[in-house]
Amino acid sequence: MQRLRSSGSLLSCSQAITQLRKKAFRSWGAVQDTYFSTKDIFESHKVVFTVGTSIASVATAWFGYTLRHLHESRVDQRLESIEEVMKNNHNLEQSEIRNIMDSGTIGLPSCIATAGTTLVIGYALGWRGGRWYANRKFRREQMKLLGQIKPKRWPLLRRIEPKVTTQDGYILSMQRIPAGKSGGLSGKRVPVLLQHGLLMDGITWVLLRPGQSLAFLLADNGYEVWIGNTRGTKYSLGHTSLSPDDPAYWEWSWDELVAYDLPATFQYVRDQTRQKIHYIGHSLGTLVALAAISKDLQLKNLRSAVLLSPIAYADQMSSPLARAVAENFIAEALYNADLRQFNLKRKAAVEVLKAVCRKPGVDCTHWLTAFTGKNCCLNSSIVDVLLDHEPQSTSTKNLVHMSQMIRDGTVAMFDYKDENMQHYGQPNPPVYSMTSIPDELPLFLSYGGADALSDIKDVKLLLKSLKNHDGDKLVLQYLDDYAHLDFVMGETAKQDVYDPLMAFLRLQ
Repeated sequence: MQRLRSSGSLLSCSQAITQLRKKAFRSWGAVQDTYFSTKDIFESHKVVFTVGTSIASVATAWFGYTLRHLHESRVDQRLESIEEVMKNNHNLEQSEIRNIMDSGTIGLPSCIATAGTTLVIGYALGWRGGRWYANRKFRREQMKLLGQIKPKRWPLLRRIEPKVTTQDGYILSMQRIPAGKSGGLSGKRVPVLLQHGLLMDGITWVLLRPGQSLAFLLADNGYEVWIGNTRGTKYSLGHTSLSPDDPAYWEWSWDELVAYDLPATFQYVRDQTRQKIHYIGHSLGTLVALAAISKDLQLKNLRSAVLLSPIAYADQMSSPLARAVAENFIAEALYNADLRQFNLKRKAAVEVLKAVCRKPGVDCTHWLTAFTGKNCCLNSSIVDVLLDHEPQSTSTKNLVHMSQMIRDGTVAMFDYKDENMQHYGQPNPPVYSMTSIPDELPLFLSYGGADALSDIKDVKLLLKSLKNHDGDKLVLQYLDDYAHLDFVMGETAKQDVYDPLMAFLRLQ
């Protein structure tokens, strides 16, 4: 299978070309922003524009008819005077005079042309109205998932009941898109499971417009889409015996996502669809998948895996904000202070974030860039939507685990230090071996040169672990300008990432 690569060069000529490409890309992005802003205005007022256009067309036609009638009246008066003169001077028959006068009148072809034009205009208005209705329907589905409107009778996207219950008692909610705009039976569609990253939830996949969001694009391309939500996010706060207000509810790290959440979710989708599953993960969603696959927990249910901004090794992570949290043991301090839930919307977490931003080398003026890297392709409006719904809560223990990965440079289970013997029966935590990933499993890895969380050096270390992977089963895509959020919220993600992704899925 063809590998998609875009290699960098240290040569000055290549650097100049790269810089020119970046400027051209950002200029094109600005043009697209203007286009989509204008399109949004038109789409949101399409009924007004359609009705206004219809009224203007009728008014123009009536005005033209009036002018034509006035003109014909004057022509008739002139012809009558000519007729009278000719009759008196040349003694022509009445019929001959009438033939001369009628030679310039409108005939059958003109009437047909007029009627045809009217039909075309009417069809165009109806087609535009139909597109408006379809786009409006999809937008309502998107808003329903975002919680902006209450679900009514929109069958496209459904909250699944009963919810998925893990072996350790957490109740996870999922969303499902059984069909796209063209409809069709969901039972004949191949299932795809979408899994979000850290501090996010399933909304990640529907923040963009319906024609750009990966979840809706997959549905339109014939897949049955399932959207997962990890424990602790707003759609998955349930538990068989614990409340989110109980500190014990938050005693988990991504180890539990590997051992419980992902297997339960996979099994539920498999039971519902009776088919193997395509998996698409972003950020933390890639880490839990790689760890589960390395333990052979999901292979029986897995058709292929797509990893966007893949994270496994993290010691080269260049995010100033993430490194400051790890190197200053901030997550550990919060955990030792009995703060088990990490919620950036709460006062305590905000104060911690302010303290981190005062650390040397950490510039939080643009906090999103300080955390994820400089995203090339985010529209300002999508950032506003993101901040309205995210970030989501996670456990402080999960952040401690991520901090351990950054400091230690290993992909290992949670390090309980002196209690490792009690938990694992050995002094050091067990390692998730990336070399244990089956060579025959189809993989699609897409990573970016500006990504501060999924750093190139860390990704290359992961690829080194996959060096023996079957050549026709591993597709690599490198996008020089892309940072962490561009892969799921970028305006250009459809053509840059999702179209190649769809081509990969069709081959599996």
